[in-house]
Amino acid sequence: VHFPTKPRSKMISFILMVNKQGQTRLSSYYQWMPMEERVALESEIIRKCLSRSELQCSFLEYRGFKVIYRRYASLFFIVGTKADIDAGKGAENNENEMGMLEFIHSLVETMDKWAGSICELDIMYQLEEVHFLLDEMVMNGYVVETNKANILRPIDLLEREAKTADGMFR
Repeated sequence: VHFPTKPRSKMISFILMVNKQGQTRLSSYYQWMPMEERVALESEIIRKCLSRSELQCSFLEYRGFKVIYRRYASLFFIVGTKADIDAGKGAENNENEMGMLEFIHSLVETMDKWAGSICELDIMYQLEEVHFLLDEMVMNGYVVETNKANILRPIDLLEREAKTADGMFR
């Protein structure tokens, strides 16, 4: 049995949910990065995504990241991926852009099923639940589940338990 000696890179490095004004409403990182670098990277990527027209494609390369984004109503969903470490320095990022767009669409559809029609306020006021939902879909940078029923079942159980009089979340 062969075990790789180098750490494998993550399929997804980060996920951002941003409004039209450029305010981050959710960020989830799957690759360690100092906070100063995160803040700078987020602001630069958000500025780049928001400044692009609807006629331009939804993919861009920035600072070694392949950035895939999609706008739904007033929210931008942004996913960043990086080239595999095992491929060596300067290697090409072979992440499937269409697959990432499909993941974004699946995320939005799942959030819509959970909250009705998802909006910025749902994310702001139910941030913990949105993180739970995202954690059911992405683990350690890899997409692990896309079935809406499987994703929403544990969240539904948590919400039902919270409503009971003798629930553990009271």
